[in-house]
Amino acid sequence: MLKVSENNNIAQDFDLFIANFKDRLSDLFNKEYDYNALSLTRGLPPDFLSEIMDMRPLSVAIPTHHGGRGLHVKECLGVLAAASYESLSLSLIFGINIALFLEPFAKYGNTLLQERIFRQFLENKAMGGLMITEPAYGSDALNMRTCYSQKEDKYHIQGEKHWQGLTGAADFWLVTARKKNEHGELVRDIDFFVTDNSIEEQKIEVLKKYNSLGLYAIPYGLNHIDIEVPVDYRLTPESTGIKLMLDTLHRSRLQFPGMGMGFIKRMLDESMKHCTERRVAGIPLNEMDSVKFQLSRLQAAFTLCSAMCSYSASVSSINNDLSSHAVDANSVKALVTDLMHESAQICVQLSGANGYKLDHIAGRGLVDSRPFQIFEGSNEMLYTQVAEAIAKLMRKSKENNLLAYLKKYNATELAAPFFSSILNFDFPLQPKQREMVTLGKIIARVVCFQFVLQINNAGFNDGMTEIARQHISMDLYMLVGQLSNNNNAEPLMNYGEKTDWMSFTS
Repeated sequence: MLKVSENNNIAQDFDLFIANFKDRLSDLFNKEYDYNALSLTRGLPPDFLSEIMDMRPLSVAIPTHHGGRGLHVKECLGVLAAASYESLSLSLIFGINIALFLEPFAKYGNTLLQERIFRQFLENKAMGGLMITEPAYGSDALNMRTCYSQKEDKYHIQGEKHWQGLTGAADFWLVTARKKNEHGELVRDIDFFVTDNSIEEQKIEVLKKYNSLGLYAIPYGLNHIDIEVPVDYRLTPESTGIKLMLDTLHRSRLQFPGMGMGFIKRMLDESMKHCTERRVAGIPLNEMDSVKFQLSRLQAAFTLCSAMCSYSASVSSINNDLSSHAVDANSVKALVTDLMHESAQICVQLSGANGYKLDHIAGRGLVDSRPFQIFEGSNEMLYTQVAEAIAKLMRKSKENNLLAYLKKYNATELAAPFFSSILNFDFPLQPKQREMVTLGKIIARVVCFQFVLQINNAGFNDGMTEIARQHISMDLYMLVGQLSNNNNAEPLMNYGEKTDWMSFTS
C-alpha cells in the first residue's frame, strides 16, 4: 500500500496542494505548451498529460487507507475547478474519473480489488470511466440491452455501449448490464461490474471513434463488449442496482459545479479584462450600460455556481445515500450547465471577432460547454423530472399554489419569499410537457438561489448575492411569462406545402 507519509504530494495541506496544482497547470497550459494549438487536435499529447498526472490530481478521490487524500468533496471540486479554469476538457477527464469511477468504486467495490486498482491510479496514472449509454437507449437506461449471465465463478457480459468519455483510453471501466434469467429474459434491475483492460478476457473492443464536435481532448466512440469478469468484480449495492445507479448519477450531477466553477470564473475574468482594456470611441467597454448588464450576468453565474459548490461539498460525500436527491441534483446539473454555456456566449459576444476563433478561450468554451447540457441527462429531461417531483409532492400535500408549497418545502423555504409576487400562481392541473420543462426551470432557480442565501449567511459577498437575486428574479419573470403565454404551436409534418416564398413574389 502507498502510505500517505511516503508521498509529499499527497500528504501536504490541501491549500498548498491546490495552489501548487493551479500554478503548475498555468505554466503547462500557458508557457510550456501551446495549448491554443493543442486544443485543435484530438487527444492530449502523452507527455503533456503525464506532466499533469505527475501531480496526482486523482488522489483527492481515493481513500486515505489506500494512499489517497480521503475523498473529501471539497477537494474533489477544487481540483475540478482548477482544471476547468485552464481547460474544460481536462476538468471533464477528471470529473469522469472521480464521479463516475473512483467514488462509486470506493463506495461499492470489493475491498481487495480496491487495493490493487487504487494503487494503479496513484502509481501508474491509470484512468477509469463508466459505461451506461447504449446506441438505441440513450437516456432510457432501464431498458438497456447489455446483459450478463453467471458461469461458475465468472460473469459473462455482452452488449454495446457508446459515447463513453475516455473510450479506448481508460484502463478500468464500470460497465452496467442486466441479468439474463433462465428463460433468456432480462430482469429489471441493473448491475455494475469493474473491468480491467489489461486482462485479455476483460478487454473492451472499440469499434469506432466518434468525430465529436468539441472536447477534443476526450475520445468518444462505440464499444463492443464480450467479456468475462470474476464474481468479486461486481459492485455490491446497498439495496438495488437501480438505487446504486441513482446514487452515483445524483452524486455526479451535484459535482458538476466543480467543473463549472473554474470555467465560469475564466469566462468572467476574460470578459472583465477585455472590457476594461477595450475602448470604443474613447470609452472603456465596461462603462457601457449594456456591457455592465452582461458582466453582471456573468457575476450572477459565478455566485450561483459558488453556492452550488458549497452545497455539494456539504451533501455529496459517498457516506450519504443520494438516490432520492432528484430535485437538488437535477436542478444543480441543469442550471449550472445552462449557466456555463450562457457564460461562454456572453464572453464570445464581448470579445468581438476574436471570440469567434476556435482557439480563443471563449470560442473554444462555447463549443466545449454545449454538450454539458446534453450528457448525463439532457437538461429538458432533468427540468421535467424536477417539476414532476414537486408536482407529486404538491398533490400529496393537497396544495395547488406554487408559492405556498415552495415556502414550506425544505429546499426552497428560504428562497421562495424573495420571489413571492412572481411565484404566486397555481400549478397547472394537466400541464403539457413543454410547460413542465418551464416549471422545472423555475423551481431549479429557486432551489439554487437558496444555496446562495446559505453561502451568504456564511459570509459570502453581499453585493454578489444581490446581483444573483436580481438576475434570478428577471429569469423567473420571463419564465412565468412564457408559462402564461399558452404557446400550443405544433410542427407541420408537411411544412413544404405553400411555403416557397418565391411563389408569392412577382
